[in-house]
Amino acid sequence: MGRTSDADQRLMDAALSLIWEQSYGAITIDDICRKADVKKGSFYYFFDSKADLAVAALDRYWKEQKPLWDNQFSAVFAPMQRIRNHCDAVYRQQRETQRRTGRVPGCPFCTIGSEICKQDEAIRAVICEILDNKIKYWESAISDAQREGLLGAGDVAEKARCAGAYFEGLMAQARLHNDAEMLASLGDRVCEHILACSEKPAKAVANTADSPINAAKTDNFDSTLY
Repeated sequence: MGRTSDADQRLMDAALSLIWEQSYGAITIDDICRKADVKKGSFYYFFDSKADLAVAALDRYWKEQKPLWDNQFSAVFAPMQRIRNHCDAVYRQQRETQRRTGRVPGCPFCTIGSEICKQDEAIRAVICEILDNKIKYWESAISDAQREGLLGAGDVAEKARCAGAYFEGLMAQARLHNDAEMLASLGDRVCEHILACSEKPAKAVANTADSPINAAKTDNFDSTLY
């Protein structure tokens, strides 16, 4: 097969699709080749193993996703709205995948990472690197919210990690129950969590009855206020 072939791209697409919809351990190289419509001999032209393919596919997927994150977390949006943008996009993606496949896949990185973190160091390492890059977006939004007096003081990195863990927990619950609608209010819930875990900011002290902190406790929480 010539080097101009797109077989490697098809193999990466097929691997991610199968892993996300099933699991890493449940699929074989034969499954991947069949879905990609690539001969098994060609697989080994591009990749040494299933793990080698997974590392390449995950790295490429993140590079393709990064511009979307850049847009969702753009500074043109209010700090907390950036997080809301991401959560809303995730809900739409999970809902569409469930409509198409019948399954809620959850976060591909955490799903794969939790499955094989002790089995393959190369996959674990690339997933950790990707997750660290993702958390930097959360840190930026939370830092700007603190700077604007919308969140109380505190360790930005710790707040971002806690918010990310809460986010991933809700994603895991939706995957477990196979119910994308559990994520319909993901943006509100995550923003509420961040606000609830923060000291009351200066702008909220002046009028506690109408403050954003109290607004976060209602079902009509609006992150665009932040």
